[in-house]
Amino acid sequence: MLVGGFRIGPVDRTERFYRIQRLLQRHRVVPARRFLEELEISPATFKRDLEYLRSRLNIPIVWDRDASGYRFDPQAHVQELPGLWFSAAEIYALLTMQQLLQNLEPGLLGPYIEPLLARLSAAIGSSEHPAETVQKRIRILHAARRALPLAHFQVVARALLERRRLHVTYYNRARDEETGRELSPQRLVHYRGNWYLDAWCHLREDIRSFAVDALRAARILETPARKVDDAELDAVLASGYGIFGGRDTQWAALRFSPLRARWVALEQWHPQQRARHDADGSYLLEIPFSDDRELIADILRHGAEVEVLAPPSLRARVGAQLAAALGHYAADGEGSGSGVVPPRDGRGA
Repeated sequence: MLVGGFRIGPVDRTERFYRIQRLLQRHRVVPARRFLEELEISPATFKRDLEYLRSRLNIPIVWDRDASGYRFDPQAHVQELPGLWFSAAEIYALLTMQQLLQNLEPGLLGPYIEPLLARLSAAIGSSEHPAETVQKRIRILHAARRALPLAHFQVVARALLERRRLHVTYYNRARDEETGRELSPQRLVHYRGNWYLDAWCHLREDIRSFAVDALRAARILETPARKVDDAELDAVLASGYGIFGGRDTQWAALRFSPLRARWVALEQWHPQQRARHDADGSYLLEIPFSDDRELIADILRHGAEVEVLAPPSLRARVGAQLAAALGHYAADGEGSGSGVVPPRDGRGA
């Protein structure tokens, strides 16, 4: 079956029950052939579904001989099916998709956003739990999301899909400088609430990742984009830690306190990470990295609950950051005590 231009395969049994009921609600009479075609099931499967709906869920579906199709019994009360429940991963995916669409202003995807939002609302909600209730009671919070210049995002997306090069003015926040770049866009990545463009940089003659919100200007060129294989992109951008990639990879060894281990042991910092617990309950985590900027930021948020064991260069850089931070408070004569404020779980107990 084709939905929105995409082929959808056979659905599971619970979803079939809802779709059978929806078809009967929308049409006075539904021929058996239509059920088989839309659900992509065999006559035997349809017969079993029908029997289950009638005997177990008390849905009064009858055969109308004169109309040559199935319908609800007009003399019986038609009750709704039980509310549709999602796993944690499914509800996260649905609500995240919905928020992403709602945050895109009309532009490249304008004609498609409203129909997609309507379908997502229909999927999220049910008669027992309307979409409005689900959205009110379950929230997806994205911290530290930066404002996105819409016009540049549209240009980047169009160049990406049309396989053409881009000329951009890119702002490097660390050096506080702008550079002109010619890029061959390869893919857009949504990471920690922000958008990044993986591209071949013709200035550096190498693969680079660019924050889309750091683009000061962008225009599409007529020149075809250079193609880079996914394997090569992943070898550079996915081998290290976080959004910063690189060809030269080192391994960081971190030791978390027994207290912090209760949280960190459940986290995935990198697909290739290695980890184990020590006898005292501390947690040893080894992760590859190419550029230490994001890794250092994530280490520092654990404060005194983590120690960098290796490599020495990373240990020194983290130590220097902590010393510089302490220097902001040393002049006050405060903050030099040995007490450590215990961490809180999430936003409170």
